[in-house]
Amino acid sequence: MKENVVISLGGSQIIKDNKINVSFLEKFKEILNRHKSKYNFIVVCGGGSVARMYISGLKKQSEKLQSFAGISVTRTNARFMSYFFGNNQLEGIPHTMIDVKKLLKKQDMVFCGALEYRPHQTSDSTAAQIASELNAEFVNITNVDGLYTGNPSTSKNVKFIPKISWKEFHKIASKISFKPGQHFVLDQKASKIIMEKKIKTYIVGNNLENLNKVLNEKDFRGTLIVD
Repeated sequence: MKENVVISLGGSQIIKDNKINVSFLEKFKEILNRHKSKYNFIVVCGGGSVARMYISGLKKQSEKLQSFAGISVTRTNARFMSYFFGNNQLEGIPHTMIDVKKLLKKQDMVFCGALEYRPHQTSDSTAAQIASELNAEFVNITNVDGLYTGNPSTSKNVKFIPKISWKEFHKIASKISFKPGQHFVLDQKASKIIMEKKIKTYIVGNNLENLNKVLNEKDFRGTLIVD
């Protein structure tokens, strides 16, 4: 029986500099196809800068409406990724966990955005919840190569963290106040889910060789979140 792997694919990896990141996505597609004989993949797509743009236009509206705007973009990105991989479009994009499980019986790769609305969560929470439901490992692909002691884009005096416990990671994530479209390697609800459900989690950057190494169970550049 094949193992399930949930991948949270940041929207900034799908659309970069206002263009589809075709070269990255071709490599992503090649790696998943290479490993699909061993794994079923559930790819949860984020909204990235497009979602944040819509959210910024709704600052005078409720946080719930801002979240709905972000959810819509994640689902559009998921539809695009499904097209990019040539999936059967008659199956559509899952909007619930039940839909995800049904599609997994027919396909070895399922693409989705955020599922049903939940307050104070991003697509990372969706990915963590799916990983919990499917007893799967969780890989988060983002625009930094792992977890640091601070923001590496604004400070040189930060250290890379190759491995951290679920509890310690949740402490870090919990210090950040939630806002729709937030930009952190994993949101607060996701960190709580992986801690409570003891989900082995990998944070890797956009060098996809590290995703390939994770799937081959080899040493990789990134952060492992585990007990």
